[in-house]
Amino acid sequence: MSDMITNHADIDVFIGIDVGKHNHHAVALDRDGKQLLSKALPQNETKLRALLDRLRKHGTLLVVVDQPATIGALPVAVAQAESITVAYLPGLAMRRIADLHPGEAKTDARDAAIIAEAARTMPHTLRGIRVADENVAELSMLCGYDDDLAKQATATSNRIRGLLTQIHPGLETVIGPHLDHPAMLALLAKYPTPKALRHAGKHRVETLLRKQAPRAWKRWATAIFTALDGQTVVVSGTDAAGLVLPQLATSLAQTRQSRDEVFARIEELVEAHPLFELLTSMPAVGVRTAARILTEVVGKDFESAGHLASYAGLAPVTWRSGTSIRGDHSSRRGNKILKRALFLSAFAALKDPLSRAYYDKKRAEHKKHNQALIALARRRCNVLYAMLRDGAYFHTPEATTAA
Repeated sequence: MSDMITNHADIDVFIGIDVGKHNHHAVALDRDGKQLLSKALPQNETKLRALLDRLRKHGTLLVVVDQPATIGALPVAVAQAESITVAYLPGLAMRRIADLHPGEAKTDARDAAIIAEAARTMPHTLRGIRVADENVAELSMLCGYDDDLAKQATATSNRIRGLLTQIHPGLETVIGPHLDHPAMLALLAKYPTPKALRHAGKHRVETLLRKQAPRAWKRWATAIFTALDGQTVVVSGTDAAGLVLPQLATSLAQTRQSRDEVFARIEELVEAHPLFELLTSMPAVGVRTAARILTEVVGKDFESAGHLASYAGLAPVTWRSGTSIRGDHSSRRGNKILKRALFLSAFAALKDPLSRAYYDKKRAEHKKHNQALIALARRRCNVLYAMLRDGAYFHTPEATTAA
């Protein structure tokens, strides 16, 4: 079954809503294209309900938005609460359809009219929106926040390594690769400069490291003081770095702690989902990958494995024009969140013999590393589709033969 609107012939009024942070604009058309309403609306439940009640006298309604989440979540929720069919028009389709309409103006009213007209005349461009599962909605929000925290942690870590490289490259070589360990962050927070480390002495540094790194403290302390002996000059800007580095180290530690807390909740939600064991039966599908599959795939309808691969941006795109043949390349479109999750999962799956054999086969066909990984991700996407379609757990060919 397609995720398009299946009861389009029963719709009497097509309502296009161009959503905004504080205000929306709604345009309603009947089946003949006559404009019934063009109205600016605040982000307010009462006003939205009043609009829908006003249009009900014309027949069955279809509400179409250009953003079903974030700023468009309230209109979608209100329409669903009123038992009205809701859909959304993807951004790329919206831009292409807008190019077919005369004029270059960019206004909320024009955009809402284009959405309504697309809903009336091009139902194949629409995507259905189901009533949200509360756990999946919470999971989606937490995963988005986790992604933001991961980017923040990476940026802070890179900033710390940059400052250490500037003031003492040898020290960065020792500390930089281990910034994911709380012991190194605690060390930088207390002794951020070469001068502070020398003044503290090896015994105090060992004592601090021993508390949080019982296995590596001695090796790390020895390497730190060996690096300190290798540079006697003081680089300009070291004093300023001594002020900045403790704050960055504390910020990075707090960000990592926040990620741990968010991940604990994500893990609870994923493990409580009925599809958890099915999804994680596939090699290299952990909690975070399963969470992204639940938020980006489950609940949507895909006609085939190719449809899912296209949605994920894993389907190859062919460039051909006359006698000029440029071959196939990976798509730059699709759901980037899902594509990244499946790509990283494919990379982790290289430890699995079956996946590794397929990757090596693609490499033997003279594909580059990333091309081979994308091919592997596409193959795993096909398997994922079959698992979800049939409700079947992953199993290896050897297990099938034995059975």
